[in-house]
Amino acid sequence: MKVLFVCTGNICRSPMGELLFPHFFHTNGIETDSAGTQGLVDSPIDPSSAKLMALDGIDSSQFRSKRLTPQLAMSSDLILCFTEHQRRKIVALAPRVRSKTFLLSDFANLCRYFGQNNLLHGSNVEDRMREVMCNASMARRALPEAEDIADPYRKEFAAFQVAHDQIGYAIADIAQALEPSRAGHATE
Repeated sequence: MKVLFVCTGNICRSPMGELLFPHFFHTNGIETDSAGTQGLVDSPIDPSSAKLMALDGIDSSQFRSKRLTPQLAMSSDLILCFTEHQRRKIVALAPRVRSKTFLLSDFANLCRYFGQNNLLHGSNVEDRMREVMCNASMARRALPEAEDIADPYRKEFAAFQVAHDQIGYAIADIAQALEPSRAGHATE
């Protein structure tokens, strides 16, 4: 399953999502990537995001940014973005990805809801992820409103730390629901 993280420039939030996500799961069945709706092409990760990744033990030195294309969106199984504005831009660029494009906080809320209500029956993480995506509309009314994760670009390091923590907690919630045995280790 290919999970694509999308932000604006693809140098701050989406690289952190791309690089953090696999560390919360045992499966090798998840491939991550990232892009930006106005993505800078071939730029390194922002130094503040790189510093946070290094603190997480993740080497981000090989990362290079790219712009979101319809082809990249269509080739992804799940698209996670950080603001409602980005979600609308993604769907405008590639309308057929509407049902697989979520705010990260919204997808985390959905996973938490499905997990807490024992509504996940798939035999592996990828199947359970698909269950959440396919049944999202039935749980929508029971969920809190999705929250944007603010862009820390050109802000103080503290803004990057806030975004990093919000991304990490959301991914931990997803992992807790989809692969409970692993998520406990990731959040300790």
